[in-house]
Amino acid sequence: MEIASAHRTYALRDNGIGAAIVNFLINGAIAWLMFRTVVSVPLWGQQSIAGDTIGTGFFLPFITCLIVTPLTLRQVQSGNLPRPAWSRIDHPLLARLPSGAAKRGALLGAFGALVAAPPVVLAFLVLGVGELGLWRFIAFKAIFAAILAAIVTPLIALAALGDASKVPSRSPG
Repeated sequence: MEIASAHRTYALRDNGIGAAIVNFLINGAIAWLMFRTVVSVPLWGQQSIAGDTIGTGFFLPFITCLIVTPLTLRQVQSGNLPRPAWSRIDHPLLARLPSGAAKRGALLGAFGALVAAPPVVLAFLVLGVGELGLWRFIAFKAIFAAILAAIVTPLIALAALGDASKVPSRSPG
């Protein structure tokens, strides 16, 4: 399967680097809004590092999938991106993802919550970190979200491009 240069650029630059920057800013702002009244954030508890990390692990890929999938389809339909010569099922990894933004987002969200977030929480445990000051927590959440977005968003974009190979173009006029 050969991925065109325009599709690589769209997946890696726009949906990798771009998503990392946007999620760094958005999640830093979310952390400040949610935790601005506390001096420090504990590792465990109702408002905690662990809970927030697992929640971000799920909701970031899920919401991203709900946004990026239709945007990508529209880019192809409008002619801003060339229609892929390949389908999602032509790729061994992408073929394993379900069709439909919500199902795909739920699966990638489960991956984020169950695979990506636990090692981060475990690292805090091993390092003996019981809490983070507010600004350190904000920085942590922003960086975690940026890294997760840089990993999952290009995958979401490529899966959507693979789906777009079968979507009819809009007729001009």
